[in-house]
Amino acid sequence: VVGYVAGVTAPPGKKMGHAGAIVSGGKGTAAAKMEALSDAGALVGRNPTEAGELMADVVASL
Repeated sequence: VVGYVAGVTAPPGKKMGHAGAIVSGGKGTAAAKMEALSDAGALVGRNPTEAGELMADVVASL
């Protein structure tokens, strides 16, 4: 699994457009989501370009 999480620069308390998600109390932050994905074994790009590069690396290794 290769992933990218948008919202790294979103300020705390900022409501996101999808289902009224909100970042609060350090939970639901982009960084926390990236860490959880990484801990689960996913490759996580820090930006869309890096995510694409990771995907290309995975495909090349098949």
